[in-house]
Amino acid sequence: MMRAWLQKHWGGARPVVAAAETLSLKSAAGAVPVKYRALNKYLTERYADAVTLTFGQIEDVLGSALPAQARTQHDWWTTTVQGGESLQSSAWMLAGRTALPNLGAQIVLFERRSSP
Repeated sequence: MMRAWLQKHWGGARPVVAAAETLSLKSAAGAVPVKYRALNKYLTERYADAVTLTFGQIEDVLGSALPAQARTQHDWWTTTVQGGESLQSSAWMLAGRTALPNLGAQIVLFERRSSP
């Protein structure tokens, strides 16, 4: 179902990034790495407060496989690095969301963060 939606709206599983979007997506927290920009865009454009995606759906959005750590380490989804968030977490953090993985079910719940 997700793959069909991606093909209809993005022209395939690997989204094409427009030239204007190749610039870093900036915020006070930093920039989204190129590898995770499609996920950031996808989550930013969702109106729902909670979005649940399977690992496979996330890979379809990214156009590449998740690292092995994403499938086995809860901290990959939640840990920040010293001085800020991890590179991958900037994709959902800058979209105003938190990530809650369920490794056994291979799904991630991205919830909108409440405004302070």
